[in-house]
Amino acid sequence: MEKKFKYQDKSIYYQVEGQGTTLILLHGFMEDMSMWSVHSATLSNQYCVISIDLPGHGKSEVISNNHSMELMADLVKQVMDLEQVKKAVLVGHSMGGYATLAFAEKYPGSLLGFGLFHSHTLADTEEVKKNRERTIEIVQKERMSFINQFIPSLYAKDNHMRLKEEIDHQISMANRMNPIGITAAIEGMKERPMRLDMVAFSKVPVLFILGKQDSRIPMEKAMAQASTAAIAQIVILDNVGHMAWQEEPQKTIAALSGFMELCNS
Repeated sequence: MEKKFKYQDKSIYYQVEGQGTTLILLHGFMEDMSMWSVHSATLSNQYCVISIDLPGHGKSEVISNNHSMELMADLVKQVMDLEQVKKAVLVGHSMGGYATLAFAEKYPGSLLGFGLFHSHTLADTEEVKKNRERTIEIVQKERMSFINQFIPSLYAKDNHMRLKEEIDHQISMANRMNPIGITAAIEGMKERPMRLDMVAFSKVPVLFILGKQDSRIPMEKAMAQASTAAIAQIVILDNVGHMAWQEEPQKTIAALSGFMELCNS
């Protein structure tokens, strides 16, 4: 069931499916909650699955010129309050993982476990920050050209032909986004702090889903972070880039299902 609420006078949309222990899924940069449709269809047979259109993405409106990860965490908490969910498992893809870490910092008592799906805990280096600033300039001048190049780069090269239709759909969806929503997300990611402590000192299980061909999140970097957790589930996928939810949907569904069992044990 699709629902919406007002946050700072802006409409935010989310979807609720199934019953049981709550799993909240957060999409990444220039994605929306529809990315989880296949996962939710299966997982909602056992759990309550909530997916959210983060601000400026999907149907949710732009809130400001800077959508910080803390803002996104507050939105997640408001959805939990609206649905009367006291504790949940929270998993975020890429940018959604950064928002997940912000939630873990602000609302640790509301978590049964959390997962970083092609994401990591470190802050941007100065070089990456400069690259994000350049990306903002490119988006403002040549948004479609940027999107047409950026989206395919997220997939393992061997999957480009097999997933051509899916990649084209992601490009089309991203091109429909409000440019302010795109740059607001980049600004929010650029200023996020390091949150390795959220993993290292977590009192709940932590999930890492990694792709061997991920050009954005080097596996070695994520593995080093995962090794600091007291309880971690690590899933490494071969021939997968940054988009395992689409490159290997059944394996990622199995990973999420196994993690839910761990968090419920």
